[in-house]
Amino acid sequence: MQRRYVTVDVFTDRAFGGNPLAVVLDAGGLSTAQMQAIATEFNYSETTFVLPPQDAAHDAQVRIFTVRSEIPFAGHPNVGTAFVLAAQALRPPARLLFEEKVGLVPVEILTQDGKVVGAELTAPQPLKRLTLFSAEQAAACASLSSADVRTDRHPPQIVSVGLPFLVFEVATREALRRAKPDAAAFARTFPCDESDAVYFYTRDVADDEEPCDLQARMFHPGSSGLSEDPATGSATVAAAALLADLSGERDGELRLRIGQGVDMGRPSLLLTRVRMQAGAIVSAHVGGGCAPMMQGTFWLAGDD
Repeated sequence: MQRRYVTVDVFTDRAFGGNPLAVVLDAGGLSTAQMQAIATEFNYSETTFVLPPQDAAHDAQVRIFTVRSEIPFAGHPNVGTAFVLAAQALRPPARLLFEEKVGLVPVEILTQDGKVVGAELTAPQPLKRLTLFSAEQAAACASLSSADVRTDRHPPQIVSVGLPFLVFEVATREALRRAKPDAAAFARTFPCDESDAVYFYTRDVADDEEPCDLQARMFHPGSSGLSEDPATGSATVAAAALLADLSGERDGELRLRIGQGVDMGRPSLLLTRVRMQAGAIVSAHVGGGCAPMMQGTFWLAGDD
């Protein structure tokens, strides 16, 4: 059986930007071990596998694999998979509903002049504010000093709306730029019960960068040590929800444009919005553009 795949760059409007994703379209009949092997072969931060939904009221079951393991939810895999499915449809849907390990994930399709250009997901879980860390612990993971970490708005904390990350703020764009993952500090800090990745941002945005409200980076364990992610939708929407929760806003919608990947040569732009009602978060969203890259087929030995 030939199995089709498409690759797409997510959270960008141009090729070779954003975060690459492989989408396997004909995943029915693949075992978990086969999916893991395929994801390792693609060697992207994530690969998705599209299967028929278990409930006919939904559009697809989507399984998400890193090069190391299956994960219950992630941002750019949802945005990219929805973009690929909508772009291939004769009549692009306005919305898709995916079944995932974390639960149901709604994804809105973004169009421009009748053409599918991207997607926006709704976080599948409410904001969870979990373990607190010291400025020293957080800074060490990024080879920074505690003086580089701002704690006046919030301390370093693990937060999640479906997948957990240690989130903290750094004071300057310069500190963000010189950050590097420190393996020894990661080993001292992770894995904890909740997360093994750090997402950090600054409000000190350079004038010559694409218009945005924050710049961010994310370090995590990869297939060969510590890696950097160019665009992390699940961390970005969790951070946006945290900032909305801290804002003191009662009603309305808080929007943030967040850049990522700039310092690794894959500029990304993630658009977030968090809806507030009576001082509580009603929903949190992250979306952006996508650029199609490659498509093809593959065979597996023994695959009928």
